[in-house]
Amino acid sequence: MMPLKKKRRIQILLMTVLALILSTAMIGYAMRDGINFFRSPSEVVSEAPREDEVFRLGGLVKEGSITAPEGVRFDFVITDSNADVPVKYVGDNPRPDLFGDNQGTVATGTYKNGTFYATELLAKHDENYMPREVIDALKDQGVYVDPNAEKAGN
Repeated sequence: MMPLKKKRRIQILLMTVLALILSTAMIGYAMRDGINFFRSPSEVVSEAPREDEVFRLGGLVKEGSITAPEGVRFDFVITDSNADVPVKYVGDNPRPDLFGDNQGTVATGTYKNGTFYATELLAKHDENYMPREVIDALKDQGVYVDPNAEKAGN
């Protein structure tokens, strides 16, 4: 027969482990929609994601591709110089002030029938800033040019 004190310790340990597993599962369940994976245009073109998958698409805004069909909604193309993805902004916020041609941007949304439907846009916030994910994707494609390198050469 097991002593009462030892039995109580085992019960407390089992309850603690069960509570930890339950809380981890609840956190994971709560975050399932909050985690958005980043992709470059080349990755999206080579392997299209599911139509219901929300993810972030990043790259450069292709020069001359921005059109404003109605109100705050507009279209543009995100490129990484190897692939282009047409984007329709369907969010409710106006275009960011620093959003423009050849600028780094990250859009959050879904990809359907060859078009990315963005609900949120992030644009650079000064002349040298570009989101880290965009820089990494452009470096992987071999097309990233460091703006600070040009200034250092002068």
